[in-house]
Amino acid sequence: MIKEKRLLDEFLRLVQIRCSTRQERKVADLLTKQLTELGCTVQEDNAAKKLNSDTGNLIADLKGSIKAPVLMLTAHMDCVEPCENIHPQIVDGIIRSDGSTILGADDKAGVASILEVLRVLKEDNIPHGDLQIVFTVAEEGGVNGSKNLDKTLLKADLGYTLDTHGAPGKIVIKAPGQNKIFVKVKGTAAHAGIAPEKGNNAIMAVAKMLTKMPQGRIDEETTCNVGRIKGGQATNIVAETVEVDCEARSRDKVKLDELTKNICDIFERGGRETRTQVDVEVRKAYDPYEISPNSPVVQIAAQAAQKINLPVLLEESGGGSDANFFNSYGILCAVLGIGTTNGHTTAEFIKEKDLYDTARLTLQIVKDVADMGIK
Repeated sequence: MIKEKRLLDEFLRLVQIRCSTRQERKVADLLTKQLTELGCTVQEDNAAKKLNSDTGNLIADLKGSIKAPVLMLTAHMDCVEPCENIHPQIVDGIIRSDGSTILGADDKAGVASILEVLRVLKEDNIPHGDLQIVFTVAEEGGVNGSKNLDKTLLKADLGYTLDTHGAPGKIVIKAPGQNKIFVKVKGTAAHAGIAPEKGNNAIMAVAKMLTKMPQGRIDEETTCNVGRIKGGQATNIVAETVEVDCEARSRDKVKLDELTKNICDIFERGGRETRTQVDVEVRKAYDPYEISPNSPVVQIAAQAAQKINLPVLLEESGGGSDANFFNSYGILCAVLGIGTTNGHTTAEFIKEKDLYDTARLTLQIVKDVADMGIK
């Protein structure tokens, strides 16, 4: 049985540990200790070296007491800034920070819930199959932890990523892929007051290109965004260089590829029209995924939610997560709602009830997967 006070205390302890992206060492060491005490064999992969960070992904294996499909439970250790000196407060069943930082429920609610489930399995001697717990690094800002995870350590048959807004009972069955497009435009510098006619202003060239760019919501499953522009040196210099960072997302890979090509064509054609040098680099962030509502991974979660009286919501998401990579690695993995609200802002909060229900749902999933083995 889930012990609410213990789960709450664990959550409050975790959110107060500073663990920004690529600086997860302190929380990783704590989790390694806790997982080991709970009977897991813990390995840390070499993602830290690839990411130039201080911590790799944690992959923990817990031997089952019965033969059943191997179940993976995942959450990420890092959080967005500002995440230093977090002071959680509870008022009327809602947990927030003091307003000067994020709360960190994204994704410490997932981490704490998984730990509580492991504790309950041990102390109540609940039968279960082999479990694999994966706590990733660098999820924020590009899902780079799971992207660089040592896939040879994975052995799960199915999995769940505890990491999205929405109440427990929400199951994400479709999520977009994303491409990042980095553009460098080079014009000609000149003195803005003495010889402006000798210059070719890269800022003005980019401005013309951007008027032709698709922007915002393209259709119900496709989006595009220009997220950063950097250029110029001073007002007395005709701007020579400009950098533009964009992204394209779609839950349809064909649409994603078409939108990405369209963006590249606009900049390359714009370079010719403005007589500027344009360099375009495309980096794939992650592929889209789609899981059938009738698949076992969805049905198990949906039936588990119904057993503990949680409403079920199957949803298509506009954001990526570690599940994008786990699915690309051949493990059917659905994302579960954990109740986080206003994520990535200082107004972030989570209801106590949603924290407890996340753990209850995860425990029920573990039990139901075990029942598949018993039958």
